[in-house]
This record gives sequence, structure tokens and C-alpha cells, in this order.
Amino acid sequence: MWDRTVNYLFNQRPAFEREGGAGYKPGLETSYALDRLYQEPHRRFRIIHIAGTNGKGSTAHLLASCLQRCGYRVGLFTSPHLVDFRERIRINGRKVSRSYVMQWVADYQKKSVGNLQPSFFELTSTMAFDYFASRNVNVAVIETGLGGRLDSTNIVTPEVSIITNIGLEHQQFLGNTIEEIASEKAGIIKYSVPVIVGRAEGTVKDVLEAQAQRMYAEIKFSQDKPEVIEAKHEGGMLHLSTNNYGEIDCQLTGDYQVENANTVLTTLNLLKRLKYRIKTDAVREGFAHVMENTGLMGRWMTLQEKPRVMCDSAHNPPAFEKAMKQLKTEPCDRLHIVLGFMADKDVTTMLKLLPGGAELYFTQAHTSRSMSATDLQIAAKKCGLKGNAYNNVVDALAAARSAASEGDLIYVGGSMYVLADLLESLGYDK
Repeated sequence: MWDRTVNYLFNQRPAFEREGGAGYKPGLETSYALDRLYQEPHRRFRIIHIAGTNGKGSTAHLLASCLQRCGYRVGLFTSPHLVDFRERIRINGRKVSRSYVMQWVADYQKKSVGNLQPSFFELTSTMAFDYFASRNVNVAVIETGLGGRLDSTNIVTPEVSIITNIGLEHQQFLGNTIEEIASEKAGIIKYSVPVIVGRAEGTVKDVLEAQAQRMYAEIKFSQDKPEVIEAKHEGGMLHLSTNNYGEIDCQLTGDYQVENANTVLTTLNLLKRLKYRIKTDAVREGFAHVMENTGLMGRWMTLQEKPRVMCDSAHNPPAFEKAMKQLKTEPCDRLHIVLGFMADKDVTTMLKLLPGGAELYFTQAHTSRSMSATDLQIAAKKCGLKGNAYNNVVDALAAARSAASEGDLIYVGGSMYVLADLLESLGYDK
């Protein structure tokens, strides 16, 4: 019954994350129609809306964790999931129940929906809003799926909008230039609703400022007055010295989390002004226990020691560059990299960012969007890189473990979907 329900959702229209372009459905008409069908549930709770190229997930989870520790009942809607569909919809870290999802889908099927033909994401967005309303959340942190202006979630009017950063991604849908993509992301800026931007420079900053001005929306760039004064790795945590929250230990230890931390702390400063009860000790607890509080996985995540096996979700050039920069600084005898990419990514650019001298293991995810391991091996060869190809990440990791010594480091990454296959094989989130 559960598998049938989830398959029904995915088969409404091919989901973008499974089928790529075939699953992309721009426009808000269907989302508004579904919203009316359920009596506009998103109007029954406060909302913080997040768009951006990288860092949306980490920012959303950190913010939700802090608000949860401050005593709020917090809904969290994110995508994609890694192991279980229910990861997408949580309240105070707890996944929506299977029974709720099955009942909701059964009720939806009985409704007269005419020719709506919603996509997977349109339907699950509506489900999340309806669930949060029915469970009386105080505030929901909502992450866009793709873009912003035409994203299914953009029917909401939030109290705060967040744009983490802007990079080249999904050009076939969002535009061929960084400015065009910025314009699409800026579509979440609403009339008179303040917006926090994590990082933006040059013409991208100009685009965001112009849109905020058109919408009479206050805009703050967290990079201009960063909350984080200093960051260092200490005791298995990312230790942050901050302006307004003292010393913070962050459970997410990727160097790129400093930017996300600045975004979150700047947002919390704004929420204080909006009369949210933001307590310093609660913020520290939110950062220190974000994984337990929200169920976040796959961000610079250590899976075992001796040899150390870790995974990370960086999957486009800007994020991958930061991940590889940090990977080069990790102490180890030898570095092994298990790698798989989606076929629609800029794979050549990311291959050129790999640390020299690493042992490479090419693999693929169980999705039709994935580049095959042999095609990745061929692409790597053109970049002067060698490695064996494996049909799945389980076999690739087994090969890396077999070749590794206790003092070595094995990194698994390149795609969220490779991570999903890996974590599922290891029994995570069950």
C-alpha cells in the first residue's frame, strides 16, 4: 500500500529529480487551483521561504532547528529526499507518518480535480501545506524546488524571504546567464516582505536589489555585516565566533557552512525584530544539534572511522569547488574518491576540480537522470583521470574499502542520488 502511494505521487507527472526536463512544469496555475481545493492551508501559519543555488537545505534545517529550540512548532518542507519520501515533510524533526500520506492521497483521488494533472512537486507541496495547517504549526520553513518565480511553492506570502546565493544551474529552465537565473530566484521576493541574501556580487546583487526596490522590500546581504567573525574546526564541530550569539558549535562541519550560518544568524536577527522569541542559548543548541533536531543527512557527513568514510551533497561546480578545496586539507595517508554525477550537470568542470593523486572509483545512481559509470569514466579519461567503473555505489565503496588502509580517507559524492543509494544501503533513516 505504501509503495503504491509513493509510486502514484511520482507518476502524476515525471518528477524532475527522476526524469529531468520531462518533469519540469513551470507556472503557478495548478498550484493555485490545488491550494483553493484545500482552502488555502498555507495562510494558516507563518512562513519563511528559501531559494538559492546552494545551501538551501542546510539553511532551512539550521533555521528550523533554531526555531524549534526557541519553542516553536516548526514545519519543514525540503527536497529532494535521500532515503524516505517522508523526509520532505517534517514537524519538529519528525517525518510525516505513512498513514497520513496514504490517507491524504486516497482523499485527493476522491476529489473532483478536473484536468489539473499536477506534477509530483505541485501535489507534494500542497500536501505539505495541508499537513502543516492540520497540525497547527506556528511557522513553516519552505524550500523552493527549482528556481523561484515559477516554483510550486511560490504561492505563499512569507514573513521573510531568503536567497542563499546564485550560481549557474538548470540553464535550460532558468536562463543562460547568471543575471537571468538571479531574476528567476528573485521571484520569491514579495511586496513589502523583507529579504535576506546570503551572498551576491556584481550584477547579481544589482538584479536582487532592483527587484527588492520594485517590491518595496527591505533587503539585507549577510555578507555585508557577517555574523561569523571566525570559524575553525574543533572537537568534531565547526566552531563559530559570532557578533550577537557568542561562541557556537555547529554540527555541520563543511567549510561552506560558514556562509549558511551567516545567512541563518542574519535571518534570526530580523526575526527578533518581527517579535519572534529568539533566545541565544536556544540558537546555540539549534546549531549544535541540527542533525538530531531535523534529521538532516549527507552534509560533510562521516559514516565510519578507520578508514574514515565520509559523504557530501555538493553536486554543482560552485558547491563542488568548495568541497574539493576542503577535501584537500583533510589529513589522510591516501585519498579515495567514489564519484557519480547526474548527466545534466557540468561534469567536465567538476572533474577538473578533483584533488590530484586520489584513487578514483566511478559509479552511478539508480535513476535515469544519472550519467552511467562508463560514460563518467570516459569523460574523466578526457581530463587525464583514471579509475574503474562500478554499476552502483555499494560496489564502488566496497572496492574503495578493500583498497584502503586505516589511515586513508574515502569520500563519496557528486550527486544527492548517489548519496541516497549509499545511505539506504547502510540502513540510514529507517
